[in-house]
Parts: sequence; structure tokens; C-alpha cells
Amino acid sequence: MIYTVQINVMPLKELLDPQGKAVLNGLVNVGLPAVKDVRVGKRITLQVEADSKEDAMAIAEDASKKLLANAVMESFEVSVD
Repeated sequence: MIYTVQINVMPLKELLDPQGKAVLNGLVNVGLPAVKDVRVGKRITLQVEADSKEDAMAIAEDASKKLLANAVMESFEVSVD
């Protein structure tokens, strides 16, 4: 069976996010001062062939640990549709 897997990768909360700060400054400059913080990450969608939802999630977690997320600087969350 083919499963659609979503992986959200975000910078660790303990680290500065220069891209997020740039977006925040841009939002303030275009008249949106109500926005107080921005964190910028990435969303990755995989089509995974697996026997079960749990197997698809395990494959996506393995891919995230090995390639898609840098464990030193990023965290990730996996969900299966």
C-alpha cells in the first residue's frame, strides 16, 4: 500500500533562527507588528510503500534521522495520512 507521509523539520528551539528573524523584520516592515516571533522550517512529503501505517512511519523516521533533518540543529515530526 502507498502512504502519504508528512515530515515537518524545524530549527531547535534553543538555537537562533536567522531566517525566522528576517521574516519577522519583513512582517513588521509591511505593517504587521502584531507578529512577535517567526520560526522557519521545511515540510517534506513522501509517498512510501509499506505494509502498514506504522511501517510507513518507521521508514519516514529513519529517512529523517539519516538524511532529512540535522539532529544537531533541527527537530522533526512525522505524520501519516
